[in-house]
Amino acid sequence: MAYFLRFRISSWITGLVWLSLLLAGCSPAPTAPPLLNTPTNPILIAELPSATPLRPVISTVSATASATLTPAPAATETRLPPVRFAVIGDYGLAGPAEEQVAQLVISWKPDLILTTGDNNYPDGEAATIDENIGQYYQSYIYPYLGMYGPGADHNRFFPTLGNHDWNTSEAQPYLDYFTLPGNERYYEFTWGEVHFFAVSSDSREPDGVGRSSVQAAWLQERLAAATLPWKVIYFHQPPYSSGYHGSVDWMRWPFKEWGASLVLAGHDHTYERLEIDGLTYIVNGIGGGPIYPFILPLEGSQARYNDAHGALLIEADAEQLTGTFTSIDGTNSDQFVLLMPVKP
Repeated sequence: MAYFLRFRISSWITGLVWLSLLLAGCSPAPTAPPLLNTPTNPILIAELPSATPLRPVISTVSATASATLTPAPAATETRLPPVRFAVIGDYGLAGPAEEQVAQLVISWKPDLILTTGDNNYPDGEAATIDENIGQYYQSYIYPYLGMYGPGADHNRFFPTLGNHDWNTSEAQPYLDYFTLPGNERYYEFTWGEVHFFAVSSDSREPDGVGRSSVQAAWLQERLAAATLPWKVIYFHQPPYSSGYHGSVDWMRWPFKEWGASLVLAGHDHTYERLEIDGLTYIVNGIGGGPIYPFILPLEGSQARYNDAHGALLIEADAEQLTGTFTSIDGTNSDQFVLLMPVKP
């Protein structure tokens, strides 16, 4: 009897629930079967409202997984800024020719200036050195103690000794006038992607000028230790020249074998570019002194110019070195490009 009453009450309650649902216009939802993520029954994920931030999904792939991994890009090499430097030679004779060359060079706004010697005609005396040099280039010289201006705030003028600079007191006025690295006669420094080596090529050099000299051993050792892309060597007497003075045998050091990229010289008052055994040699000696004639062109002479005074501008970065010789009338008389070999 109790069971019958419980059943009747339960049925009565259920009937009331159904009656209320029918009056509301609804029907109870059947129990949903579980969703299966299969090709015939995919799970659909509703799009999130636009205001809802999305988090990135980070997937970590095991080193033993079969997925192909994309390697991270290799770190790029640190590269130094390009450098622009002017080269003048046999220039140190105050007057219109040197003034015009100096105006040309200063107009380029180079980072630094090299000289290939004969900075102070006629005999390298203290009485003429500031007139011949500082008058035109004081803005690149530091410390500058002459009478033509305030000088530079750091040194950007790097000369080498010529034979005329040696004619007074073993070049003492030159050594007193400039403040240079090392022993000041031959030295090295770096700028941008270029390692520079100034050499003393006159026979009066105390450390010698032969291939087996103390100075040559220094150069060979320092070239071997240099790591920058370009190694530029500069001095006065040319190893190879088609000009009036001609080639100077004692300066035919094995520059290429030692790692040089470019060799600059002066002494002959001409401009000449030569390719000897795969190395570029430049004679640049028309910066202000009297111009010389050419004699017999050497084998390997690629370009020759002696119509007017001028200077050489070189620009170098990690990939290439470009040189342009320009005369005082604005004519580009020669241009050459050296390319850095591609590393295997």
